[in-house]
Amino acid sequence: MLRCLSTSFILLLTLAELVSSDGLSPERLREARREPQNWLTYSGQYSGWRHTELKQIRTDNVRRLAAQWIFQFKGIAHKFEATPLVVDGIMYFPALDNRVFAIDARTGRQFWEYRRSLPEKMPVCCGTVSRGVAALGDRIFLATVDGHVVALDSKTGNLLWDAEAGDVKDGHSFTLAPLVVNDKVVVGVSGGEFGLRGYIDAYQADTGKRAWRFYTIPGPGEAGHETWEGDSWKHGGAPAWLTGTYDPDSNLIYWGTGNPAPDFYGDEREGDNLYSNSVVALEPDNGKLKWHFQFTPHDVNDYDATQIPVLLDLDWKGKPRKLLATANRNGFFYLLDRTNGEFLLAKQLLNTTWANGIDRNGRPIINTDNIPDEKGKVVCPGLYGATNWMSPSYSPVTRLFYVVLRQECFIHVSKPQHYEPGKSLWGGSNQEAPGMPRYGAVRALDPLTGESKWEFKLHSTSWGGTLSTAGGLLFVASEEGYLIALDALTGEELWHFRTGGGIYASPMSFAVDGRQYIVIPCQNALIAFAIT
Repeated sequence: MLRCLSTSFILLLTLAELVSSDGLSPERLREARREPQNWLTYSGQYSGWRHTELKQIRTDNVRRLAAQWIFQFKGIAHKFEATPLVVDGIMYFPALDNRVFAIDARTGRQFWEYRRSLPEKMPVCCGTVSRGVAALGDRIFLATVDGHVVALDSKTGNLLWDAEAGDVKDGHSFTLAPLVVNDKVVVGVSGGEFGLRGYIDAYQADTGKRAWRFYTIPGPGEAGHETWEGDSWKHGGAPAWLTGTYDPDSNLIYWGTGNPAPDFYGDEREGDNLYSNSVVALEPDNGKLKWHFQFTPHDVNDYDATQIPVLLDLDWKGKPRKLLATANRNGFFYLLDRTNGEFLLAKQLLNTTWANGIDRNGRPIINTDNIPDEKGKVVCPGLYGATNWMSPSYSPVTRLFYVVLRQECFIHVSKPQHYEPGKSLWGGSNQEAPGMPRYGAVRALDPLTGESKWEFKLHSTSWGGTLSTAGGLLFVASEEGYLIALDALTGEELWHFRTGGGIYASPMSFAVDGRQYIVIPCQNALIAFAIT
């Protein structure tokens, strides 16, 4: 179902004039760092840095930052988790319930809205959210909550093609921002809580035809299938529900995968359960697996490894190395060689009771006294992990990796549960452990050692991500609704703004007409800030 709310001929003509006639090419996406005025992918660029080269907003003037426009959309206030794209002065972003907006990045004026109707009843874990859209040529791509991938005309919002990935009644859904690589639109499925078999899909950007599917659980005869007991692979979860990254030089996509199902009961799925809780390196032309690294084998604590893989080219032990850095939900920071998946480093981030450390091969040393059972065990990190889907960032100015952390512990109860189509497959229950330390923080890490350089405490455990800038700033958002600017080198607080609603998203930045903006989603609104 399509609705264009701004139907004025004048508004549509203005948008047609604003949109570049050449469109957004694959070459521009590969060289996104050269266009800091735009924000062309979910993480700003393929490397996953969530960093802007803009530096009009700096440590010495950030106190003059003020709201310039606010765009509000109608609907029930909920978790607005999207990161907008900005392409040549036009901002595109999804809202709840399969809606996409195009607005003027200068003023917040709406051009069009697309809305796709949702089924009255469908199994969805965590709300009808969408974290972003992707762009290529004159098209905008949305992965829908009801398991479709659609292409829209960037000038009008008209539907160009619609591809169904899976049956929403069985829990197939999308909540991530697609990633465009060359001529393909890459997405990963949500719904592991309902016992589906996870996958990563690629669709042809021009036609919507599926180009390939990589199952995150190997089938019979495939390498890794032996890591699943019996038929447990058929409903083993391992979703891929957050956007990956891409290295044009090696032509590899890096994508994180989620936990096996049932979440807390593993007795009927003995084995490592590949490729759950892993990062997989895939060839974008055919979806072929180049390598994988599993962070948490045979997970029984819901430690999805879907966190953004950050790609770095730095010297490791005196020699240039192509690296992949990630702060994992399981409580450890990891550094890998992204050419082959070789394990280089792990560093504990917070109180971690499920494992006693990481061995020389990168495997966790399991604390066998703390495995969930029917009586329940206190496990740290808790249900939501040491970090989660909130975006990290990396600054080439400070050479620091920034991540939002959550210190909390949960009581995990494990019990048998069998698969039923469309019903949740938790295999237990959980609740927050009383009397245990609980706080949120943003931490700056040396990516080559995992050592903390500074930490800024937040009032509570946060779902907001980070943004680093060439102006020496780090922006972070709190659950209470504060957008905060820190000195990226020291962690000193320089500015904050109370938005008036909870923040469940990450900041981004763009420039138009020579003016830099910082944007944060909040409740059911976007707020744009600039220097006054």
